[in-house]
Amino acid sequence: MMPAFGRSQPSSISQNSTPAGTPDPDDGVVSVSLSSLIALHHDAESLSLKPGRIRSSISGGYRSPFKGRGMEFDEVRPYMQGDDVRILDWRVTARTGRPHTKLFREERERAVLLWVDLRHSMFFATQGAYKAVRAAQVAALLGWRAVSLGDRLGALLFSEASHIELRPKRGKAALLHVLSQIANHVAWKQQTAHDDTRSATHVLNQTLVRLRRVAQPGSLIILISDFAHLNGQGSAHLAQLSRHSDLILADIHDMLEMELPPPGHYRVSDGARFLTLATEDRDLREGYRQRFIQQQAMLQQLCRKYGMTLLSLTTAQDPLAALRQGLGKRV
Repeated sequence: MMPAFGRSQPSSISQNSTPAGTPDPDDGVVSVSLSSLIALHHDAESLSLKPGRIRSSISGGYRSPFKGRGMEFDEVRPYMQGDDVRILDWRVTARTGRPHTKLFREERERAVLLWVDLRHSMFFATQGAYKAVRAAQVAALLGWRAVSLGDRLGALLFSEASHIELRPKRGKAALLHVLSQIANHVAWKQQTAHDDTRSATHVLNQTLVRLRRVAQPGSLIILISDFAHLNGQGSAHLAQLSRHSDLILADIHDMLEMELPPPGHYRVSDGARFLTLATEDRDLREGYRQRFIQQQAMLQQLCRKYGMTLLSLTTAQDPLAALRQGLGKRV
């Protein structure tokens, strides 16, 4: 399990010394303000949000890479729960003895959904800014870009104590509402730790269930998280979402989660509690490193298998530069 300390300031590590003092909560390290998210407006213009798996496009909109009702026939597939019975292919159904549905390609107005993780594990950093701060900045940058492209913008914001759903709407007002909800979310003010792995996993899975219920086919869904406690059930939800929507996973982590610091004794603090981290044990260090590698490999394999885009950024990185690089590689 990766270390995750308190919320009052980035967990600091100092070797045989007392950690530095508490930073200013308005400095963009431990929290965000609405004005700081609005200020990212112009930076977002340099980002690309082209649809993945796109086959063709026409002026004035998107040609959806996903299946739905429209004028252009695409293929036939076995009936799935929720399919419209009016578009059953009766010839194939009669021939195979199993119900089959006709699929069409359609031009559609794109909905963009921001899925923003504000669980306890996101309030951690040893370098740069909290993962939650980076998540908010990524959401703002991509939200501004989506609105500038004429997309409808919505969001799902969640922590252990709160879940907020904002249905996709068009225009700057919708974005400002999303950013306000992010900046004023109760998670920034909570001080109680949630160290129960089972609870964190349940919260993640339940939020993905709700995402599946509200996401419309053809949506662009941007999931911004450290994906801590993502299990097989959560991965299955992502796989189902990828069948009809375009998914981008923005994975945020701290350098300390990748590898322990050089051998020694380190005093670690969250601003209220202290503990000593001993890193001399070679097996401990290697096991810690391998757990992070395995988590990353799991995300990479999931994205390759289901055609999702994986963006990786650290708390120490400039989120704009990381997004430019990652989104530039999308097909």
